Amino acid sequence: MRRFLIVGLLAGCVSAGQPPVPQAARLSSEVLTLTLADGTVCRANWRAEGGSGRLENCGPGFGYSVREVTNPNLLRQLFTGLTEALGADGSVPPMAEVTITDAMGRDHVFVSPPPVD
Repeated sequence: MRRFLIVGLLAGCVSAGQPPVPQAARLSSEVLTLTLADGTVCRANWRAEGGSGRLENCGPGFGYSVREVTNPNLLRQLFTGLTEALGADGSVPPMAEVTITDAMGRDHVFVSPPPVD
């Protein structure tokens, strides 16, 4: 039992020095919200930055790029058109692939909105 306790403590010490890992990325019409494994939430105005940039004050700093789906499915097009016709332009988040690049150069790829399970 004592051996397992020591191994558990050592494993905790090793993981404590690791930078937080991206867990989720979501888009609104203008803002990228990134959630890290340690609960940190970072935001960037991806639209104003032209779809790519850096989240400097977010953990060790992360690069991001947003690639919008240019031709979403017909149902999505109808729904977006309906909300715009009702005066709620920009209320439907864009469909996109979000790539977050960590300090080690690893890419973490997310889709927004996230798929329904």
